[in-house]
Amino acid sequence: MLNLLSLAFGLVAVMPVLFALLPLLGWANWFILPLPVIGLILGTLSRHRSGRTLNLVVLLVAVGRLMLGHGLF
Repeated sequence: MLNLLSLAFGLVAVMPVLFALLPLLGWANWFILPLPVIGLILGTLSRHRSGRTLNLVVLLVAVGRLMLGHGLF
């Protein structure tokens, strides 16, 4: 059950993260970051790895985008 919740958080977070990849929208990642973090925590508590992996990838993309844009761009 926790894996399904983790996957749900990851899938909800994917679309806004992809939207925030556009130029000058990197600041939106600050509002999106809690979703994959919560999903990663739920995925860690689960026996399966798919939810944890999805949220980890989404989190790395969002944090990478924030690092490239210095937190604003």
